[in-house]
Amino acid sequence: MITPPPLKEGDLIYITAPAKATDSASVFFAKTFLEENGFRVLLSAHCLGAHRYFSGTDEERISDMQYGIDHPEVKAILCARGGYGCVRIVDEINWANMLREPRWVIGFSDITVFHHRLMRLGIQSIHGSMPLNFEKNTSDALITMLNILRGERPVITCPASDSNKLGEADGILIGGNLSIVYSMLGTDDAYIFDHSILFLEDLSEQLYHLDRMFFALKKTGALSKIKGLIIGGMTDLEDTDNPTGLTIEEIVSQHFRYSQIPICYHFPIGHFSDNRSVIVGANVQLKVDKLTTGLCYLNSF
Repeated sequence: MITPPPLKEGDLIYITAPAKATDSASVFFAKTFLEENGFRVLLSAHCLGAHRYFSGTDEERISDMQYGIDHPEVKAILCARGGYGCVRIVDEINWANMLREPRWVIGFSDITVFHHRLMRLGIQSIHGSMPLNFEKNTSDALITMLNILRGERPVITCPASDSNKLGEADGILIGGNLSIVYSMLGTDDAYIFDHSILFLEDLSEQLYHLDRMFFALKKTGALSKIKGLIIGGMTDLEDTDNPTGLTIEEIVSQHFRYSQIPICYHFPIGHFSDNRSVIVGANVQLKVDKLTTGLCYLNSF
């Protein structure tokens, strides 16, 4: 895997909105935050634009993303927010300069589409917070992003859950938003699940939708290939009027009844304030014991 080079003081971070339209206040808050931490910041032409649901037309959002990929000074592309829209443009972007001059792409939620494409290209990316969320993020969430950008590899730990399955495993870290991972199954950008540590999060989904997604992951063979599973925030989940009565722990555990891989729940990744940054495509070790869960990077330097 190709690791984009670390950023140094004065390097340029480019903020663009490849999906849903966003608000100016959150973008300028993030711009000020990054500048206070020593970086220069450039906004894309349509970052604060609006075209129906999106920040711009497909062509405008393609142009904005392309500009960041091709710009000789840009060292990181920070996506302003998720929503929906990345899948509409991912195939129209020319990603060649990412191979010639790799730079970090940062985001989560719908940006999971870009994480898939970059994994296919063999380039690491950052699953982390976006300007829409910066003002409400914890300091740990923002510090993990800054540390990764500067070349550090922060260890992430969280308290144990009673539902965890104990164990230890090494693998390539892949994942992101469960709905996006599910939607990419069977496509030319689908993750390669062999020997991976898979992390998943989601927002405002029906419990039976999640159940369906996990059955799809099982039936494609993905769940039998992974070496470890991280369940992050499953935030604001909903149930039907005639309730399924399912919990996320029950949905997951039914597929791993006879498996020995480590599984952890409530990991600090997802649609909430303590959304820690992690490197998609990095070689990691997952340790789940009785007291804590830990995720650390291997062969980082």
